[in-house]
Amino acid sequence: MSIRRRVILITDGDEYAKRAIEHVARDVGGQCITQSQGNPSVLTGAELVKLIIKAEKEPVLIMFDDSGLVGEGAGEKALKYVATHKDVEVLGIIAVAAKTHQAEWTRIDVSIDRDGELTPYGVDKHGIPELEIGRLNGDTVYCLDELDVPIIVGIGDVGKMARRDHYERGAPITKKAVELILERSGFRDERERTSMADT
Repeated sequence: MSIRRRVILITDGDEYAKRAIEHVARDVGGQCITQSQGNPSVLTGAELVKLIIKAEKEPVLIMFDDSGLVGEGAGEKALKYVATHKDVEVLGIIAVAAKTHQAEWTRIDVSIDRDGELTPYGVDKHGIPELEIGRLNGDTVYCLDELDVPIIVGIGDVGKMARRDHYERGAPITKKAVELILERSGFRDERERTSMADT
């Protein structure tokens, strides 16, 4: 029986996102699949699962991006494949806001605004809270409602938000979203118990 790899999915894949997510992955002791970067996504879901299984650390952070394509693009197809694969356990999804040309949106459990505050409202790409509770507009979020995942956290544009999430500042908004997912999923408690047992 194979051990399921624990992952966090992020619906953004440009260069700013990659740098921010790489930084956060190191900070939390996980691993970013840098090959998942792309605007739009380049690798298929099957290719990504192979890389996830080879990852040396957990959680594994993976990027998906449709680059504003209407409907289900390459990023969403890959995301659905990964999220439903038998060898993958999704701890949570970071849904990234975008200024979309069409009405693609997803439900969210909570958002983190550009000031690092938790809010029940969706946020825009700048990390500013919007008017609707539990809903976020983005360009790689159309399929998220179909997935059975523990938590979906909404944030603004990864690595940006008027430089408040820049990787040189430690990408604090993205990091807080990842830490929230690790906390809510029980991953952090499990890791701490394991490290205490090893000492």
